[in-house]
Amino acid sequence: MESLCLYLSPLLLLALYSITLHFLNKFKNLPPSPFPSLPFIGHIYLLKKPFHRSLFEVSKRYGPALFLRLGSRPVLLISSSSLAEECLTNKNDIIFANRPDLLNGRYFGYNYTSLSWSSYGEHWRNLRRISSIELLSSHRIQMLSHIRADEILSLVQKLFHVTNKEPNQVVEVKSALFEYMFNVLTRMITGKRYYGMNIENSKEAKMLEEITTETSKVAFETNVVDYLPFMRWFGFKDVEKKLISIHKKRDEFMQNVIKDQRQRIMENNDPFIDDGKKKTMVEVLLDLQKSEPEYYTDETIKNLLLVLLQGGSSTSTIALEWAFTLLLENPETLKKAQAEIDAHVGSNRLITESDVAELPYLRRVILETLRLRPPVSIVLPHISSAECTVGGFRVPAGTILLVNIWGIHHDHDVWPDPEKFRPDRFEGFDSKKQLGFRLFPFGSGRRACPGENLAITNLGLGLGSLIQCFDWEKVGEIDMSEGAGVTTPKVQPLKAKCSPRSFAVNFIS
Repeated sequence: MESLCLYLSPLLLLALYSITLHFLNKFKNLPPSPFPSLPFIGHIYLLKKPFHRSLFEVSKRYGPALFLRLGSRPVLLISSSSLAEECLTNKNDIIFANRPDLLNGRYFGYNYTSLSWSSYGEHWRNLRRISSIELLSSHRIQMLSHIRADEILSLVQKLFHVTNKEPNQVVEVKSALFEYMFNVLTRMITGKRYYGMNIENSKEAKMLEEITTETSKVAFETNVVDYLPFMRWFGFKDVEKKLISIHKKRDEFMQNVIKDQRQRIMENNDPFIDDGKKKTMVEVLLDLQKSEPEYYTDETIKNLLLVLLQGGSSTSTIALEWAFTLLLENPETLKKAQAEIDAHVGSNRLITESDVAELPYLRRVILETLRLRPPVSIVLPHISSAECTVGGFRVPAGTILLVNIWGIHHDHDVWPDPEKFRPDRFEGFDSKKQLGFRLFPFGSGRRACPGENLAITNLGLGLGSLIQCFDWEKVGEIDMSEGAGVTTPKVQPLKAKCSPRSFAVNFIS
């Protein structure tokens, strides 16, 4: 009998803890919380891979606004468009404008001072102004359009040379798309390209590949320690050493970019040095540094450019690969997009960015891709700076906000047949305002992605060019599995058969 009591006591204490916590939440008018919340781990036991799908299933069971305890951290999980709007617009936008103290922000965000990880305030507003006006304005993007035209031609020519030797050649689509996206961004930022023919920057490219690989490997450990800090003593004690090592490589790479640019300026060897319209982003920031050196420090320049480079290249590549995947799975849609391009552009030249703006069906394909397979499944975490109300519930200060973009994009109450790829569902939607919080793959509010216009431009030109110049066919059954983290890349890189269209040979070669 005594041994039975000893066995049952921990279970009774666990039940008492969970029941007490459950009723305290109700008494405090917190959002619904799944029962039970376990000691130390809270509701982490509910999570399965991929996390955005498991969180959506939990929301369908318990409600669109949930109060979770993920390890040591209180979390508000939002899975409805109306509640997302309530959190990220005028009512609560400033309250949720801060970032939590996660390890990525400490190390990759230069101790929470970068555009992505800085707290809301004067410093963040200055960074946002610089990125929106100086680096990513419509004018700046347009002035650097020659870079995107060069890189899309390089991509098309590369595929042409590979497939011209052997028709219906199987190509790995992802690597080609990544090189295009990455070269566009590095040339806009640094003036250099790191992939392709006659490249002298192979050492830097190798360093960037190492950084990307190491960051991906440590991502899971970082999340574990962020929410379960006691795990530092159970197999995750080296996670911060790994993050410090990666950060040093990132910092060294971008410091070398700044050093090289200063050298070019000193030698007056830069062909664009006197042409403000065509200045790279690092040149723009170094010009600003001359007038305000105390603010535009090298560290500020580095963290701004790293955010643009790594964030922009990965998410845009993910979106473009999913767009191709969905078109290959829906060949009638691919033929329709191809026919629209043929009718508008003709057969004597390569598609341009100005053409993309006149191709409504291509735009619908991109929007439907971003809805069905958003490259970022969950908005980068926010945290409440004060107590507020969401959906009639009280949300305490210090609560992390997670908005499940993927879940909202797959909500049956928002989108009919949400699992189907149907670009025509966007017919008649001529502006972003009409879609509101039904579709927001780049986030929303003060902390929305400032690179949205550039990303859409790159997607349209990349997708349109490859549809125009080649016939595509899938190879066997495509694995549609997606990544488990905040970003949702294809688990298996896309491979497809590719052959040049006869009329395109003239202007490609």
